[in-house]
Amino acid sequence: MLSLLHVAVILPFVVGMLLSMLHRFFRKVHMGWAVLLVPVSLFVYFVSLISNVSERNTVSGLIPWIPSLDIGFNFYLDGLSLLLSLLITGIGILVVLYSIYYMDQKEALNRFYLYLLMFMGAMLGVVLSDNMIVLYGFWELTSITSFLLIAFHYKRKASTSGAQKSFLITVFGGFAMLAGFMLMYLMTGTFSIRATIADWGQIQENALFLPALVLILIGAFTKSAQFPFHIWLPDAMEAPTPVSAYLHSATMVKAGIYVVARFTPIFGGQGLWFWLVTGVGILTLCYGSFLAVKKNDLKAILAYSTISQLGLIMSLFGVGSAALYFGYGDSSAMYTVATTAALLHLFNHATFKAALFMVVGIVDHETGTRDIRKLGGLASFMPITFTVALIGSLAMAGIPPFNGFLSKELFFQAMVEITHLRIFGLGSWSILLPVLAWLASVFTLIYALIIAFKTFLGSTRSELPAEKMHEAPIGMLIPPVTLGILVIVFGLFPNLVAMTLIEPAMAAVLPQLLSGNERFDVHFSLWHGLTPELIMTVGVVALGVTLYKLLPKWRNLYEHYPQGLTINNMYHVVLDNLQHYARKWTEAYMNGSVRNYLVYIFSFTVALLVYAFFRSGENITWNFQGNAPFSFYEAVLLITLIAAAVSIPFAKNRLSAVIMTGAVGYLVTLLFVLFRAPDLALTQMIVETVSVALFLLCFYHLPELQRGKSSRRYLTVNGIVAIAVGIVMTFVALAASGTASLESISTFFLQEAYNSAGGKNVVNVLLVDFRGYDTLLEIMVLGVASLSIYSMINLNLEAKDLGARLKFRKKETTDENDVELDDKDDNTKKYGNREGTSSSWDTVPLQSNDVLLQTTTKVVVFIILTFALHLFFAGHHNPGGGFIGGLVTAAALVLIALAFSTDTIRKALPIDFRMLTSIGLAIALLTGAGSFLFGAPFLSQTFGYFELPLLGETELATAMLFDIGVYLAVLGVTMTIILQIGEDR
Repeated sequence: MLSLLHVAVILPFVVGMLLSMLHRFFRKVHMGWAVLLVPVSLFVYFVSLISNVSERNTVSGLIPWIPSLDIGFNFYLDGLSLLLSLLITGIGILVVLYSIYYMDQKEALNRFYLYLLMFMGAMLGVVLSDNMIVLYGFWELTSITSFLLIAFHYKRKASTSGAQKSFLITVFGGFAMLAGFMLMYLMTGTFSIRATIADWGQIQENALFLPALVLILIGAFTKSAQFPFHIWLPDAMEAPTPVSAYLHSATMVKAGIYVVARFTPIFGGQGLWFWLVTGVGILTLCYGSFLAVKKNDLKAILAYSTISQLGLIMSLFGVGSAALYFGYGDSSAMYTVATTAALLHLFNHATFKAALFMVVGIVDHETGTRDIRKLGGLASFMPITFTVALIGSLAMAGIPPFNGFLSKELFFQAMVEITHLRIFGLGSWSILLPVLAWLASVFTLIYALIIAFKTFLGSTRSELPAEKMHEAPIGMLIPPVTLGILVIVFGLFPNLVAMTLIEPAMAAVLPQLLSGNERFDVHFSLWHGLTPELIMTVGVVALGVTLYKLLPKWRNLYEHYPQGLTINNMYHVVLDNLQHYARKWTEAYMNGSVRNYLVYIFSFTVALLVYAFFRSGENITWNFQGNAPFSFYEAVLLITLIAAAVSIPFAKNRLSAVIMTGAVGYLVTLLFVLFRAPDLALTQMIVETVSVALFLLCFYHLPELQRGKSSRRYLTVNGIVAIAVGIVMTFVALAASGTASLESISTFFLQEAYNSAGGKNVVNVLLVDFRGYDTLLEIMVLGVASLSIYSMINLNLEAKDLGARLKFRKKETTDENDVELDDKDDNTKKYGNREGTSSSWDTVPLQSNDVLLQTTTKVVVFIILTFALHLFFAGHHNPGGGFIGGLVTAAALVLIALAFSTDTIRKALPIDFRMLTSIGLAIALLTGAGSFLFGAPFLSQTFGYFELPLLGETELATAMLFDIGVYLAVLGVTMTIILQIGEDR
């Protein structure tokens, strides 16, 4: 059944779509105020669950999706998912509030907030999903929405390039993670994360266990910008500052860390897991902190600082996983400090890093630059912003009394304690872990001081005059000030989150270390005595401040590293070469000849089928006997059909070819009638009618048919391919009718069509009930195709531009396509002169002057529309349905277009058929999702009999709602294509 957890995930998507459609009503009021209600509501909801989760009370919801594959929207809230949910919604509140004052109302706010809310919903789906496949779906949705957010200013090349880089890298990792999930399913037979954790001891010896481990980690490393996949994050800073503050402090970059934490109970006791997570984390920590000092752009400094901090958290989860090597007992208690530190810093990092991003946004907003070489002395103009920057920077550097100091001290403690371990091959080399951690912390302090002091202290170097420099508006200051206060509060009173958030999260990460109602003893203190980690902190401050003072003398060391060896440069070299060779390879076979494309397709199909025949020849039974007798009418029809098909290649003009093609389609319709398939006959007839009309519309835009002398090789290839296809498909039919490895399912559908779906028309029941998912995907494909056609036609390219853009198309000569064309068939000929039309495309009228046709149409069209409605409503029990009903309705409108003009349809029906397609798809999708309200799988249908006034006992089925969606989608798709091709352009 639908639970509040499901509502929490769905709410951002629903509100985002509604607000994007109603954005015109927000001309005087900033749309962000309405958006703000979403994270506020969700944050209040998750706060109300803190006590339940702390008491280990189960908060979950289950909606089956594909039960046979163990896939469902299974949401589960424990300490780890609660911690992330609070960060996603809590930081989301402040980011939306900040964006209200940061984003100008002249920008496309409907798109901005739609993407932002979709991203919020996707992140909640990631952290709440107990099903791996659903988790993966939301995981990829975060990649898509983050791509849209990063590329929000899509006219900037840097924005689109950064979005592309982040998308390619994170989606690559997502595919690897999906493969890991598949391997987990092969080992356990379930996609449930909780069920897999329960069986962790049974699968660790499986040969697929370690490959699954590596693949899942690749996905986590790419999303959390771990070395060497970190290169996408700096380029992602091209996103608007509210997006950067949200994605790179509390949400997207934390998704990979969440996956590592979530799967630690499964893989944590393995040496490979320990070394990969710890090693990659430490390397990323050092690399990010070292490069952050090099940067001059404030956002770039924060980007590399984020990479560094993510590496710190990742390394802590790796070290903490060593506790699972020992299992339940006191011997593992000393090693839980790493997991405690990881979870605490996960929380702390979100607070101070979001504050710093907002500070940088304020500086950029008020001064117009983020270059520290052009900034300085801003403290006197922006005292509040400077205060927040100082608090955030010192917290990031781990200076007391801020919250970052606590987690940094625990980080040092964990790295020191790991040197005492003698597992996973740890020996004297383990001393490198605390040493590298300490060195990285020194550079962390340096770039923290750069952010605070280089920007706000010293002399004013801003190009803006002093009278124009001022503090940000109060609305823009509230979010970073709130975060700065939280940094101080949780630094002075850290135990506010110790047992309420951190301890339940630890129980989710290390469940094997607890028994019964036991709890971890989580307690934080600012003063914990004179310890090695405190001495390390003093050393960090001493060396860090010294190096900061001497920064001009050693910073030029960065310039000596060859740029050609950077990972970022290697990425661009590989990408550029892939694009270059892919273009070359594509141009080699994509030469603009449709005939060649058909040869490729048919040849590959024949080769594949022949290979299949030889591969499984022993298992195939060829049916050469027992075929049903054919009648005289069938023989005549078949001969006529063959004659019509053969005559098409010999047509002298395109009109004859169109007519003969239509004849083939209508003859196939008669064949369906003879074989008693009325649904197929109706569909084929209307499809052929619309197709012929479409051909005739295209006819206006085609060049004159030029028939040259075809070469022998050209005809030979055509003949061989045609004969091969015919022979192979004949054998496919014989094999299909003779080989029956499984019992036919037709009997099941015949028996259950009425009992299970309430319909007597088995074909329609299959389309909207048993195989409704297929139909949904089909109308989605049709919708995409119609939008693609619409986009291509509306490019409105001039003939000369077309010639340049289609430069790769090779001239169809005997050398290439073995067909000699007339030299005059050039670009002007193609797009100027028409068969039977004037020489200008823009003056082609699509209308008829036939009075008889126009008069007849006025009557016939109502008969056709009535018939279409009959087909729609009768389809559940008799031939018909939404698909054929939509096609017949479209046929009526096409008749109007042919008899009068496309403008007549535009005036009589002022409908945006693209929007009609969207509405149809939405109705079909919502009908399928409506079954979730009743705890049934997606697209489950039901029916019942009701006493209605005047109608008496009437059957009502939810399948009719789905069929309405199909009807509208098909009508919208068909008319979008017809009108775009048929209009006078």
